Amino acid sequence: AALQAADLVGALSGDGPFTVLAPTDDAFAQLPAGTVDALLADIPALVDVLTYHVVADEITSTEAKQSGVARTLEGSNVSFQDVLGNLTVNNYSLVTQADIQATNGVIHVINRVILPPDFAFTEPTPTIVDIAVADDRFETLVTALAAADLVDTLAGEGEFTVFAPTDDAFAALPAGTIEALLSDIPALTEILLYHVVDGTVLAEDVVTLSSATTLQGDDVTVTVENGSVFINDAQVIITDIVASNGVIHVIDTVLLPPAE
Repeated sequence: AALQAADLVGALSGDGPFTVLAPTDDAFAQLPAGTVDALLADIPALVDVLTYHVVADEITSTEAKQSGVARTLEGSNVSFQDVLGNLTVNNYSLVTQADIQATNGVIHVINRVILPPDFAFTEPTPTIVDIAVADDRFETLVTALAAADLVDTLAGEGEFTVFAPTDDAFAALPAGTIEALLSDIPALTEILLYHVVDGTVLAEDVVTLSSATTLQGDDVTVTVENGSVFINDAQVIITDIVASNGVIHVIDTVLLPPAE
């Protein structure tokens, strides 16, 4: 999957010869949480990592132990060690299967992903939906967004400000309310959109407002009392959770649009 994303399949299908130090799925899984997804979203960084696993020459395991070093396609060197008869790479990645012969080179399977020296990449900022899904305080909100088919909208390119009720806020609604809303999608959609304002409005700007127009069409009121900010009757308990497509302010009460 990584080779396809980095458009390297054609290169490694070429004449070669190549030596590929191939990490297993388990090797990728040992990377810190989110690293693989971040690399797949940062193609230049992904290319650097993958080409650091490739040498433009055919090097058997015996030759690797003898040479001790090889220059990769990324441009940096990898080092090889003979540890009690076992071949390791960069002193920490073990070759678990050596000398898999291909028509254009050789593969050595390794149990750890190796990273170029001084490697760094910019991890992308998650979307509003990514943040909500990753935070177990918003399980009901995420369920409601999915039911109302609003996940793609709030994961999209727009700039949004979301006043996000916690699970406790939803639980405080009268008994049966959530179940009723999940079976009445138009009403659920109205309520959810009443929590969203177009554009990114950070806390320092929220406190300067007296009201804000929601995507549902009605306004919410903004008041500041004794240093606390309220959206209608809901208190803002966490501010400025910044996403790639806007910002989240956490509130302790579900907002309900004015009755028609």
